[in-house]
Parts: sequence; structure tokens; C-alpha cells
Amino acid sequence: MSTDEAPIALDTLSEALQSDDLKQIRYMLNKGMRPVEVAHLLEKTPPRERRIVWNLLNPEIEGEVLQYLGEDLKVEIVSDLDATEILAMTESLDVDDLADILQQLPNTVMQEMLQNMDLQNRERVEAVLSYPDDTAGGLMNTDTVTIRPDITVETALRYLRRHSEIPDSTDSIFVVSRKRNALIGVLPITRLLISDPQMLVREIMKTENDHAIPADLPEREVARIFEQRDLISAPVINEERQLLGRITIDDVVDVIREEADHSLMSMAGLDEDEDTFAPVLKTSRRRAVWLGINLITAFLASAVIGLFEATIDQVVALAVLMPIVASMGGIAGSQTLTLVIRGQALGHIERHNIGWLFNRELIVSLINGSLWAIVVAVIAVLWFQDMTIGIVIAMAIVINLVAGAMAGSLLPMTLKQAGIDPALAGGVLLTTITDVVGFFAFLGLATFFYG
Repeated sequence: MSTDEAPIALDTLSEALQSDDLKQIRYMLNKGMRPVEVAHLLEKTPPRERRIVWNLLNPEIEGEVLQYLGEDLKVEIVSDLDATEILAMTESLDVDDLADILQQLPNTVMQEMLQNMDLQNRERVEAVLSYPDDTAGGLMNTDTVTIRPDITVETALRYLRRHSEIPDSTDSIFVVSRKRNALIGVLPITRLLISDPQMLVREIMKTENDHAIPADLPEREVARIFEQRDLISAPVINEERQLLGRITIDDVVDVIREEADHSLMSMAGLDEDEDTFAPVLKTSRRRAVWLGINLITAFLASAVIGLFEATIDQVVALAVLMPIVASMGGIAGSQTLTLVIRGQALGHIERHNIGWLFNRELIVSLINGSLWAIVVAVIAVLWFQDMTIGIVIAMAIVINLVAGAMAGSLLPMTLKQAGIDPALAGGVLLTTITDVVGFFAFLGLATFFYG
């Protein structure tokens, strides 16, 4: 069953739930769907039905389903289980997937799970947990296939045949030194298969260092390396070039998807892992924070308007036209802000080129500001039969579009330097700036012209 067929599965599931046909549901989940499809189904199912679906899963596939769930839903499910149950559920998972789950558990539960693991698995998991989860070290899997440089191709092939289980997405074997386990080369399996059996590994391996990824490299940079070099897997090393593990393309796809979700959801002040069908109180609590922040900024804009109350009383048209000025500046600023945040995410924007981009956006805002200022001014004059109101709103629009472009260009860089996520805070700050500048310019100019 493909993901495209999931809506049909959900309809069938709903009908089966209404008729209490648990036998049909159990068969659908455990025989007719892959774990990733079950996870997708769980995420689009309301809470009551979700619990029924989870309880009908066979224990042997629960761990696989769990790794594909969003963080919120994953925590919700494991929060009802003890350490022994979670360990039994996740024993078949790769080390990096298990580490991801452990990091979302209470510290006491995580420590209990680690104590219940065998020594080898515990050391592997702790190696991943020793790095932040948004770095190459936190992303890597410690399961690797390694060989020495002084063996023949024939010996390497025999070794692979005897290997009980080669990890998924293995396109290369890592060549390491005997004493320090230091990475000295990468041997693609395709090259191994077509080489002379009597040749030594060191003669056919790749020795370029650009495939090795430092363990402390941010995951966003890891994704960029995979994209630029068309990698399927890459070794992860420490400062002494010791091989720690490897990162595979499936992990990088998850990073790319999470980055996209983060950018989209952060614009609305939401968590990228937020459960679509989360409980009412939990959802309300999360959203209330950003509504409160927005309320503070709204009061700031209202305070600016209050400074010119007498002018608004004198010229009622100002109250009608104020939203136009703020809206035009906000849209222009959002265009620049989105462009710059995307450029940051792609690694296109740095200190040496932000000046050029700033000047470009400033010129664009002046051109568009002048164009639409004339259009709005003409409409305002025809509407209110007042030439002065046309001049005032035209000047205010130009000023606010320039302010929006400046804020949209500089805010992401400033926030990033301050350690604040531009995607999360940029939109709120930009709206505040364009509202305050727009209202102040429009009403200030009106006060000057109307006396």
C-alpha cells in the first residue's frame, strides 16, 4: 500500500471502528500496511481512534512505527510505558533512531533503559547521545563496515560474504588504520567488485578527505554536503580522524523535511513537530504564548496611533487609509524577510554579500514604493477629493516600504547573531516595525500638513 492509498485506508478504518470490527483493523495494520504507512495513518487519526489503532499493532512492528512518528505523538505513546516495555519495543531499531527516542524521554526513564541494555549497545547509544541531536554526531549510526588498507580485494570480498548483516544504504566500506581506527580512505562497493582480486585495498580506495564529516558539524550543513556531492552515505569522524559512525541519505531526508517544516511552522509561532490532532488544552497553551507576544506588539502600534488622536479626529479619512500603509509595508518586508531566511538556510548569505543584498532590496523598495504610492495617492484623492491626503499617503507608503525592506534584510542576520531563530521571531518583529513606522509616518505627516 502506498501513501496515496492512505485516505482509502483511513475511510475503511473509520468504518471498521464504527462497526467495532477489530479483526479487520488488526489485519489492515499488521498485514496490509508498511510501518511508515501505519505511522502516517496514526498521525492523521483523531486521539480516540489513535489509541485503539496503536493497541492493535503487533509488538514486533511497534518500534518501526514509532520511529516514523512526529515528536509530539511519539512522546505521547511512550509516556504510558515503562523502560522495559520501551526497550523491548525498540530493540530492532538502528542506533540513531533509538537515540532520537531516548532523547525525548524523561531522564530517569532514559537512564533506566541504558542500564538495561547490553554493554555493546549501550556504548553505541551513548556515543550518539554524547553529541547534540542537531549535529552530525547526533545524526550518525554507529553500524559501519570497516577494513584495513593492507588486505587484498579478494580478502575484502570474502569478509563481506561472511558478514552476517550489512547495514542498509551501505554503498561504501570505510578503510581504517589498525591502531587508532582512524579513517584513511573510502572504498565504494562498485569499485571493489570490478577491481583485480589481487590488488590491495590501499591501491583502489579513495583518499579524498572531503567525504568525511566532523561529528560537531550542524545537521543543516550535513544536508548541504549530501546535496552538493550527491552522497548516499558518509563517514563521521572526530578531531583525531577516528571513525565514529556514518550518516545515510535517509537521515538527511529527515533533516531536510524537518527544516522545511520548521520554516513553515515557525512563521506562525508553532512547533514543527506539533501534532495535528493534539488535545485542545495542549494546543491552546502553545498558541497562547505567541498570541500574547503579538498582543504586546499590537498595543505598541496602538500607542503610536493614540499619539495622533487629535489629527485622526480632524481628518476622518486617515482612519480609513491607515491599514493600507501598514499592510503595504508588511507585505514588502515579508517578501525580503522570506528571501533572506531562505538564503540563510541554503548558505547563500554571509557577511561579505549581505551589503549587496541590502542595497538591492532598498532600490527595489524605492521603485515599488514610488509606483504603488502614485496608484494609492490617485485613488485617495479621487475618493476623498483631497490632494493633501494623496501626498501624505504616498510619502508614507514609500517610507514604510523602505523600512520594511531594511528590516527584512537586517533582522535575520541580527537575530541569528543573537542566537535567536529568525524564522520564529522574524515575522513578529517585522510586523511590529512596519506597523509602528507606517502609522507614525502616515499620521506624523498628516499632523504636519494639516497642522
